[in-house]
Amino acid sequence: MSQFDYIKDIAKYGLENDQERLLAVLNELIDHSKKTRKLNFAIQLQSILKDSIRNQQISTFSKVDSTHFFTTQEDKDLDGLILEKLTSDYSFENIVSDEFVKHELQYFVQEHSHSDLLKRFDLPIANKILLHGPSGCGKTLASYVIAGELQKIMIVVNLGAIVSSKLGETSKNLAKIFRKAASEDCIIFIDEFDSIGKVRDYNQDHGEMKRVVNTILQLFDYLPQSSMVIAATNQVEMIDEALLRRFDFNLKFDLPNANQIKELIDLTLSKGHFKLDDKRKLNSMVKDCEGLSYYSIQKTLISAIKRSLFEMTKDSIPMSASINIDIWKKLIINEKKALIK
Repeated sequence: MSQFDYIKDIAKYGLENDQERLLAVLNELIDHSKKTRKLNFAIQLQSILKDSIRNQQISTFSKVDSTHFFTTQEDKDLDGLILEKLTSDYSFENIVSDEFVKHELQYFVQEHSHSDLLKRFDLPIANKILLHGPSGCGKTLASYVIAGELQKIMIVVNLGAIVSSKLGETSKNLAKIFRKAASEDCIIFIDEFDSIGKVRDYNQDHGEMKRVVNTILQLFDYLPQSSMVIAATNQVEMIDEALLRRFDFNLKFDLPNANQIKELIDLTLSKGHFKLDDKRKLNSMVKDCEGLSYYSIQKTLISAIKRSLFEMTKDSIPMSASINIDIWKKLIINEKKALIK
């Protein structure tokens, strides 16, 4: 059967309210997707199926004061706390970084890929990683790479909804997220981690921040090894020392050097549709890019590609194009000016 045949059967049995056959076809589609290497699609289907079955089991209980009622209510509350729930197609081929950082990320992934081996010898599995450094240097991309390499669902935490002015509410929200991750063996990604993991010496929070940090410490300690936390921050010095010690990996991301800038340019142009109009100026362009983040460099290069395309003839759509280096150079200058402001 093709994927379309499975989808037709799903529609048919869904409209007929034939749950037994619907579940059977869904499981067949998941297996089919795995065999045809559509792993992200299979993972998403499994997650949807698991959530649906659990919610149906819970909904059979009508007693309002039962634990099942509170579980259902908690699932509804999670909608606002999660910014995004996703799978990733990224791999180590998609990231340019310092070799040490890349090797450490690979070791982190390796621990989960070989978890059975580590469990056999009663060895702990690293499941908490802190990524820190300037904006645009690959921290978020690294989280996508980890999710993609391990084929795990990643929950992106909505900090705006997590942090509450109500006493104790922030800690409760964090606990909900961690329970969700533990039940699904997935990844929690928390960006701007310093906003909830501040040093407990700060007194402007009237003790609330201390309670939040204490909660995170407890949640970290009881997080199942099959789940994981990836935290990212631009201000690692703001994070409480006890929290820093809890992370199994603590990786610093820096601005790219000349070799990494060249590697990023090659990666961005790897599909072969675009090339520089004067390769002799490449070293000069690399020098101009120094001091910018990976994100800023790639952004200006992609903008230069688009603007170079707009300058070409409108009579036909070209299969390939040359990148006007002068356009790229101006974009880099403007990017640096914008960052200074």
